[in-house]
Amino acid sequence: MNVVKFFLFSAIGIFVFFIPITLNGKSSIMLDHFVSYIQKAVPSALPYYALLVIMLGAIYPFVKKTWNKDSVSVVFSILKIIGFIASFMLVFNIGPKWFFDSDMAPFLFNKLVISVGLLVPIGSVFLALLVGYGLLEFIGIFMQPVMRPIWKTPGRSAIDAVASFVGSYSIGLLITNRVFKEGKYSIKEAAIIATGFSTVSATFMIVVAKTLNLMEIWNTYFWVTFVVTFIVTAITVRIWPLNKMSDAYYQDMEGDKEVIVKKERIKTAWKEAMVTANGTPSLGKNIWLNLKDGFVMTMGILPSIMSVGLLGLILAEFTPVFDWLGYLFYPFTALVQLPDPMLAAKASAVSIAEMFLPALLVTKAALVTKFVIAVVSVSSIIFFSAVVPCILSTEIPLTIGKLVVIWFERVVLTILITAPLAFLFL
Repeated sequence: MNVVKFFLFSAIGIFVFFIPITLNGKSSIMLDHFVSYIQKAVPSALPYYALLVIMLGAIYPFVKKTWNKDSVSVVFSILKIIGFIASFMLVFNIGPKWFFDSDMAPFLFNKLVISVGLLVPIGSVFLALLVGYGLLEFIGIFMQPVMRPIWKTPGRSAIDAVASFVGSYSIGLLITNRVFKEGKYSIKEAAIIATGFSTVSATFMIVVAKTLNLMEIWNTYFWVTFVVTFIVTAITVRIWPLNKMSDAYYQDMEGDKEVIVKKERIKTAWKEAMVTANGTPSLGKNIWLNLKDGFVMTMGILPSIMSVGLLGLILAEFTPVFDWLGYLFYPFTALVQLPDPMLAAKASAVSIAEMFLPALLVTKAALVTKFVIAVVSVSSIIFFSAVVPCILSTEIPLTIGKLVVIWFERVVLTILITAPLAFLFL
């Protein structure tokens, strides 16, 4: 039975997330087709669904009494309330004229909030099939000879890396924090995994790709982003601040170093996969738990998109803040000869606020620029509307200052590596 679960459920997960299918003349992965079908079936109900999720997300920190845990939590709890107010104004048509401009609140709400509000919960259901039945453990054993030399992390961290990429940074960080507190990662290893592997998920990448009309080249975009993200991580682990992080373990515990599998790798990998498949709850319960986690995560993300996203758009539209920040990246976008290098530099700078914002700035840009910025928005990993509060809520000792430095390094490296690939493939 465990063998059937391993092959059947993993295959369904791979099919839904990775195999493009053409339906009604549109080529995309099945998850995107599911969401598109719902959007067409009940369009008038979706704004109210999104508003309800945002309201629940704004209330949640106060119900759980986590809103005043620290200064970052206080700021983001207030931002979530602002996100709800902005959404309420939009749905019920209250507010100033600029607010309803097609590139402002309506864009965030209709193109991003509603898409994400459907993608993440539906994606979490199929994620249960992809990551719950031994596939990740199976891959992890084979990744041991790769992870340590390239990324200086244990083989088991491959599970974190893939869980983040196909699932979400919150799932990845949840795993990382739990394993770190068990003494199976050192402080340095946990910091590398949190800032190098905890990307937004494939479901978020679909939203970026749809926003920039890249779904026709989805597989190219996905695999280039996947490869570039991990190349950038391999470089950042060797430079400050990550290379100077402590090798000690959580609360100075002894540390449970990974057992290196040197022989009978297939046999060991298969055994680990079967242990996981055997220990997984029933299909119904597993899907329910993942759906619940996905919905809670959606509640956390949607109000942040509306508040931080809107704030970012206002700053981008009405102030020169991101123009100034853009000058940091202009030498690099100009060096790789991107069309409209200043726009690309500004879009790269905006990624610190919210990972969707860069895409919003380059919707009308040349294909090469759109492609590079779409990769930057994922590979930069660190953004303030969601990942930073998630990392700060773990036990991993990373400061905001170090996170900003790592963000800058990742953006520069991503631009330099992705641009030649974009000119080559597109």
